[in-house]
Amino acid sequence: MIAIHHSSNSFSKRWIKYCELNNVDYKVVNAYDSDIIQQVIDCDAFLWHHNHGLFKDTLCAKQILFALEHAGIKVFPDFNTAWHFDDKVAQKYLLEAIDAPLVRSYVFYDKKEALDWALKTTYPKVFKLKGGAGAANVKLVRTKSECIKLINKAFGKGFKQFDGKAYFLDTIKKHKSGIKSLKQVTKAFGRMLISTKYAKQAPTESGYAYFQEFIPNNDSDVRIIIIKDKAFGLKRMVRKGDFRASGSGSIIYSKDEIDTNCVKIAFQVNKKLKTQCLAFDFVFDKNKKSLIVEISFGFAVAAYDNCEGYWTKDLNFHEGQFNPQSWIIESLIN
Repeated sequence: MIAIHHSSNSFSKRWIKYCELNNVDYKVVNAYDSDIIQQVIDCDAFLWHHNHGLFKDTLCAKQILFALEHAGIKVFPDFNTAWHFDDKVAQKYLLEAIDAPLVRSYVFYDKKEALDWALKTTYPKVFKLKGGAGAANVKLVRTKSECIKLINKAFGKGFKQFDGKAYFLDTIKKHKSGIKSLKQVTKAFGRMLISTKYAKQAPTESGYAYFQEFIPNNDSDVRIIIIKDKAFGLKRMVRKGDFRASGSGSIIYSKDEIDTNCVKIAFQVNKKLKTQCLAFDFVFDKNKKSLIVEISFGFAVAAYDNCEGYWTKDLNFHEGQFNPQSWIIESLIN
């Protein structure tokens, strides 16, 4: 018996369809119920594609999943897959510990140390908060004065989880590129006045400052997703007049546009991390070396339906459509 927490815009709809088509016993549960442990304790597995954008998920998802894992129940995502999810600082420590090719990153928990570094380092740098997807909470720091201002704020009043002004300006850029509609621009304007429910509930980010080296001359990044012994991916073009690719909406699916060295590195790193599912974002330095920017267990459900196929561990490419959500549930069953 498999228990599935069902929610919109998650993997759950495809998991449920898989179970129905393949006669796999399942039941839909509500992970927010106080007795959720009792509901799933007699099941063989529990699947929950939790969302970093839902505050209640950030409060309890990992705790519930890891508790059940301690009880011997197979879960997705498991500890190795998700403990570092939506925490870029945790990912820094993890990838450095296994000597993965990470973009050089810096974290400070002391204001004076951060300011001393700001006075000595070169620019530009990339400033990030621990959490956020789609390039949210990411800023290009061009000068020493900009960096000092961010550090003062990081160790002062801190940063809200949602920047309404930045979101509005980004939506306008996407509208001009044909990615967002006028209705979405209007809605984004409203977000400057009324913040998101998540931002209202989540605490401000403060007490630390996190930066990465800026890797210039990248007109795109490459995202590779590993699920057990298979990999698939795409190229995301940088937003016009910006340096960020994540969330741009401009995607290239051709396998010929994807550097297979990224696929090779993703397989190698994931072998060390032993995750069930992991997405890697890559950029390239001046020597064309593949560097990891960040990682995540989750990804947009339908965004990869147009991929031309997938790679296996031997780096052979297999053409044709596939359903990555079915690979997740099959790996648990197997």
